[in-house]
Amino acid sequence: MSEMDRICAVTLDERTVARRGPEIERERKVAIFDLIEENEFAVEGRRDGPYALHLSIVDNRLMFDIRREDETPLVAVGLSLSPFRKVVKDYWQICESYYEAIKHATPSRIEAIDMARRGLHNEGSELLRERLAGKVALDDNTARRLFTLICVLHLR
Repeated sequence: MSEMDRICAVTLDERTVARRGPEIERERKVAIFDLIEENEFAVEGRRDGPYALHLSIVDNRLMFDIRREDETPLVAVGLSLSPFRKVVKDYWQICESYYEAIKHATPSRIEAIDMARRGLHNEGSELLRERLAGKVALDDNTARRLFTLICVLHLR
């Protein structure tokens, strides 16, 4: 991928998020920071990046509103949320267990929960890559960070 095949800015449609605690807000900030710092994001058939990405949920669809760096609209990619529902739900449940375990559990218990959390995160990011195939190509780390942001958007 070239230097043009990357995301230079990310915004989330905050209207779709009903609640967000401090742990979730931290996850969001870290994912956006890491995503901007290093990512590979190539829109199929286009060579006009870097891209500003606006993520939202509209009519039960995850919308990737992809724009030029100057915010000129380029393409919108919509994905059904249905395939993501279970993995997002499971991911947030294990995250809640992880945040609680950090306060009280033994290091081995925290590590076991964290391994499960990472496994679900990997599953979600792979699902995202599969669903975007033929539309947008991304590397593993970009998919992982975008999956985190999808989870934040998906909170109700």
